[in-house]
Amino acid sequence: MKRLFNDGWKFWKSEYGTGYETALKSADKFTSVEIPHDWMIEDPHNLYGTNTGWYSNRFEVVNPDKKTFLIFDGIYMDSIVYINGQEVGEWKNGYTQFVLDVSDYVKKGENDIYVGVRCRYPSSRWYSGAGIYRNVWIDELDDTYIPENGIYVHSEKTGNDYKLTIQTEVLGTKAGKAEALYRLFDDENREVDLIGSGGGEVDLFGQADGEVKSFGRGNVGAEDKTCALSKQIDSIGEKEISFFINDPKLWSPENPNLYKLEVILSIDGRCIQKKKINIGFKDLKLDSTEGFFVNGEHTKLQGVCIHHDLGALGVAFNKNAMRRRLCQFKELGVNAIRLTHNVYAPELLDLADEMGFFIISEAFDMWEKAKTEYDYAQFWRDFHEKDTESWVKRDRNHVSVIMWSIGNEIYDTHASERGVEITKELRGLVEKFDPLKNALVTSASNYMPWENAQKCADELEVVGYNYAERLYEKHHDKHPDWIIYGSETYSLVQSRNVYHFPLGEKILMDTDLQCSSLGNSTTGWGAESFEYAICIDRDLKYSLGQFVWTGYDYIGEPTPYQTKNSYFGLVDTAGFNKDAYYVWKSAWVSCKKDPFVHVFPYWDFNEGQRIDVRVASNCCKVELFLNGKSLGAQELSNKVGSGNHILADYSVIYEKGTLEAVAYDEVGNIIARDIRKSFGDVASITVKADAENTFGDLVFAEISAFDADGNPVENANNYVHVSVKGGKLIGLDNGDSTDYDSYRSDTRRLFGGKLLAIVKADKEGTPVKVDAELPQKTDIRTIKLFSEKGQKLSPDVKSTVVTAEIFPASAPMQKLKFRVLNRKGKDTKLAQVSADGNRAIITALGDGYFKIRCEAYNGADSAKVISELDFTIKGIGDLIADGTEKELRTYTEILAPEADSIYGDSFLKLNDIVQGIGNNVTVGFGILDFGDKGANKIVITGRATKGANTIHLRFYDEESGKEERELLEFPENQDYASETFDIGNRSGKWDVSFIFLPGSYFDFRSFKFLE
Repeated sequence: MKRLFNDGWKFWKSEYGTGYETALKSADKFTSVEIPHDWMIEDPHNLYGTNTGWYSNRFEVVNPDKKTFLIFDGIYMDSIVYINGQEVGEWKNGYTQFVLDVSDYVKKGENDIYVGVRCRYPSSRWYSGAGIYRNVWIDELDDTYIPENGIYVHSEKTGNDYKLTIQTEVLGTKAGKAEALYRLFDDENREVDLIGSGGGEVDLFGQADGEVKSFGRGNVGAEDKTCALSKQIDSIGEKEISFFINDPKLWSPENPNLYKLEVILSIDGRCIQKKKINIGFKDLKLDSTEGFFVNGEHTKLQGVCIHHDLGALGVAFNKNAMRRRLCQFKELGVNAIRLTHNVYAPELLDLADEMGFFIISEAFDMWEKAKTEYDYAQFWRDFHEKDTESWVKRDRNHVSVIMWSIGNEIYDTHASERGVEITKELRGLVEKFDPLKNALVTSASNYMPWENAQKCADELEVVGYNYAERLYEKHHDKHPDWIIYGSETYSLVQSRNVYHFPLGEKILMDTDLQCSSLGNSTTGWGAESFEYAICIDRDLKYSLGQFVWTGYDYIGEPTPYQTKNSYFGLVDTAGFNKDAYYVWKSAWVSCKKDPFVHVFPYWDFNEGQRIDVRVASNCCKVELFLNGKSLGAQELSNKVGSGNHILADYSVIYEKGTLEAVAYDEVGNIIARDIRKSFGDVASITVKADAENTFGDLVFAEISAFDADGNPVENANNYVHVSVKGGKLIGLDNGDSTDYDSYRSDTRRLFGGKLLAIVKADKEGTPVKVDAELPQKTDIRTIKLFSEKGQKLSPDVKSTVVTAEIFPASAPMQKLKFRVLNRKGKDTKLAQVSADGNRAIITALGDGYFKIRCEAYNGADSAKVISELDFTIKGIGDLIADGTEKELRTYTEILAPEADSIYGDSFLKLNDIVQGIGNNVTVGFGILDFGDKGANKIVITGRATKGANTIHLRFYDEESGKEERELLEFPENQDYASETFDIGNRSGKWDVSFIFLPGSYFDFRSFKFLE
């Protein structure tokens, strides 16, 4: 009998390399922990430590003559298991399930178990966590048994019915005498007929040409009912039998109908094992021309990618926490999830079956060629076959799983013909364990521009593109048999309730270490806008759909900064929706189903400041009002082929009051509205901890700030103290990537006016009370700027005094930093600033536009409050170039460290070189002016010590939004070398950047364009 083995564990975090004997002698250092357990999450300042963690426990064995198995759903990583002093097995992969037969190591009575977990970093490109972070099971069975994942089920539409094929693996000394009996029940626990092709008697031996009898209806409780019977006649362990099901309820994301298959193993009429698994019936068609069909209906994959951490809970899997996330995805209109870039907890797939999500189950982020120093590549040769078997056999019966992804951004597929060989091998392994094709083989590639990756694609059944929508049409014409979809798209970055103006400028990085939620913080490899990400795929019928990077923020990969968690998510790590959530909802949820409108940003800025306001809606028409005055109505193009105007944009001069967006139906009726009001300082906080925020034994209490008039304070940053009755506070999170306060603390800041408290109830269903209070300490929340002589400077008014007023007034005074910036947020010489306390004298030096910025740091290293006011200067005269001096350096040698921005997974910026450039690093140099004649070559100086490096040289025209790329292959070289590449003819002004893909390892010294 299989039982959960999560209680009673103790843990000791030791130095890396600490062995079993030392752990055994260190019993007094072990402390009790709850499994699943992630030891890394406890210290946000040290999320990537190198340690060996040891776990210990005891378990009882009543009958040592039975077979005893230990099942670990996931240990990160490189684990080893001892029982009663003997090594019983090890497992290298940190994500796949492994089963240990410990029958020869156990004894009657108590048995000691020690599990060592050997973590070295870097072993992953994201936060992996560490420890026994998923469930542990003990399974005690007779010596003849169905092994874990030993049942394989396949359904296929045949006319109006479905053929159900079942293969059951039986092992043991009496496998030849064993009989497998099958029963099927619907979601109301009613037994379903299992029908043979001819309706004749059951073939006890399960021969392929035999017939299977149709058995009676009734309740499962009728123990004397006859069941479909298949007798095992060989000892090698596998038998196949088929039935037909009349008109079953079909599974789809909208109607996730499930059935329960019961498998009973018996010998001489005695039941020795019983297993139950959920199955479903669906009819899918993936067509290279027509796209994706679900039960006959054309459907788009409206997908998100996710990573496996759960924010404040770390990677310790919790089904209730994951259910909350999936509920948010449902409201967003998501119907598919790509599990990136590793095998996930089995309970997540159970939820996907139950709630209705298609799943791409993905196994590997690397093959033979490593992406980080200590990753799985070191174990590939000896373990990838075992891991593929574990992965496919565990997930193959889930009706939600539609694709097997054998790899993500695999450098091997680009580097050599060896990539094609491994692609063929992995497809063969997948098909070995899923021969009836419950799911199809795919991969997620960002190497599709190159020939070798295209050869690998020829070996796949479905071709996934990462950030390469620009190739769809070309490849569709060249390879009309390829079934194409966007395996990874979007990658705009944003911080909830943070806005960097203006919308028309790409502002990726700023002094607050946050990204703009307007949609103007774009990465070098990702989409250029919401419109680009949504509309291209929407309008291509042959594309199956896309998977947005990412549904949720996750810990690690904090592009474009070196902070704590990512900025890619539509939802932050705390579970609060960003504005991007509503933009995608407008594309994925029909107006008929859930009409809505969402206006952003919040409404608290400087009087006279020009604010870009955006309105997202799934309705056909929206209108914006400021203090009751209409700012105009706009029609939106949400339908396929209707155009790219999916957001209504307005440029508004801020004035205090109410900003309201309304949405209309086709006949002009208002069917949705959204309001943003100006707000003051925090006067109170509320806690929402009702049934809507409760999932099983977990309460996700949402803490929000309000002013004296009851308006939400959407930039509140106060500390909040949380206390709990009837449960235990297990996590605080605000979604702020720059906040390193402990997730385990009872006090934490609001970010964007919100904080999440995660509480585990003492007992599921019992009342939990969450209280929150504001400590006395306050920091600056906002700064209001006022210019004494207005915002237009001229020969008559060459200077003005700008005064900064801080809120709340009780916040400790600190030094404020004034800056003069251009539209891009870069320092400009158009004006001069002289600051004294909260006053600054601004003097015009040349014609043009600038903004005065005031920053408060609140004791941090990065700006925590930013306030800006727009100015124009006219009549003073031209000043050489606000940044144009950089444009003139085009034909000089430019050192890599002189880049305007460098961001990505791994690099080291030194005085004369950018060293160790690794995965997804972008080195940007801003606008370069190539003149009318233009450049046709580039010389790059650097070295690639671990193999040839492919460099994307990206040219971006900010005015037209046009992007062009040159693909440069820098050869392997142990010493610095200069390589010359042709780049066609490049004239005019372009934003220039160098992009390094996963698998890169490059030392970048300089480059020079040649005329």
